[in-house]
Amino acid sequence: MTDQPRVVAIVPCNDIDAAEAWWNRLGFARPPEQDGGDYRMLADADGAELHLQRAVPGWVEAGRNPFGVYLYTRRVDAIATALRDAVIEPGKAAEHKDWGMYEVSLNGPDDLLVRVGWPSR
Repeated sequence: MTDQPRVVAIVPCNDIDAAEAWWNRLGFARPPEQDGGDYRMLADADGAELHLQRAVPGWVEAGRNPFGVYLYTRRVDAIATALRDAVIEPGKAAEHKDWGMYEVSLNGPDDLLVRVGWPSR
């Protein structure tokens, strides 16, 4: 672990096992020594981190989920292909956006907005 400051999102989820399985498809995993309790710390091979926490009942409603995360990674196309069923864009593929990002938006667990992108230039 580095001593540099960093921010990690803590994402509440109704079904933490299903959410972890979904994030596994993006390359995130928890260390083998960590138990599968109500709080899980996931990371990918590039060092991106995400924490999952079981939501308080009634707090996160699918279709009304106010949360979202943005994953910066060069693996935009690979993720868009692997999670094609979750891609929100009509073309079901990543796109260059006017704001200078090559990205894809995914419908994650509990209708969490997950944007995956990398600078276009």
